Amino acid sequence: MTIFLILAPYGAFAVLMLVTSPVVSLFAGAAICLAVIVRDAARGRSLKILGAGSMVVFAGLGAYVSLVDPHVSPSAVRLAVDSGVFLISLTSMLARHPFTMQYALESVSAETAAMPGFVRANYVITGAWALAMFLMMISNAALLYAPGLPVWTGLLVAVAARNTAVFFTKWYPAHRTAKYGSRAGQSAAHAPILTT
Repeated sequence: MTIFLILAPYGAFAVLMLVTSPVVSLFAGAAICLAVIVRDAARGRSLKILGAGSMVVFAGLGAYVSLVDPHVSPSAVRLAVDSGVFLISLTSMLARHPFTMQYALESVSAETAAMPGFVRANYVITGAWALAMFLMMISNAALLYAPGLPVWTGLLVAVAARNTAVFFTKWYPAHRTAKYGSRAGQSAAHAPILTT
C-alpha cells in the first residue's frame, strides 16, 4: 500500500500527460501529494522529504507553465519533473538522510533501526531510485533535443526504470538477509517500508 501511495502522484501525472494538458497533470500530481501528506499527518506520521519535495516540484512547475510559459513542451515538463525528483533523492542522500529512511523508521522497531546495515540499506535503495530518475531524465532530454525519436521510447525507459527500482526495493532486503544472515540482514530487510 505504501509504495502505491508513494508512486500515485507520478503515475497520475504520467497518465494525465497522455490525455490532457501539462498544467492539469502537474496540479493533479501536486494535489495527490498533498492528499498523501494530509493522510500521513492524520495518522501521526512525519512529513516526508519525497512527498513534500514532489508537491513543491509539481505545484511550482504547474504555476510556471500556467503563468509564465504555457507553451512548454510535454517532454520539457516531464524532464523538469524527473529532474526535480532526482534532485530530491540526491539531496536527501547528501543531507545524510536518504528519503527511504523516513518510511523505514515508521515501520521498524528502534532495535532494528539501530542495527548495522540499516542506514546503508537505505542509501542503496534511495540510490537506486535516484538512478531510475536519472535514466528517466536522460530519456526525456533525448526526446526534447531529438524530436524525431518516437514518444514510446521515453515511455519505455520510464516504465523500465521505475519497475526496476520497485523490483530492486523489494529484492535488496531479501538479498541482504540471505548474504549476511538473519541478524545482520534484518536491518536491511526491514529498512525500506517501500516493500509493503
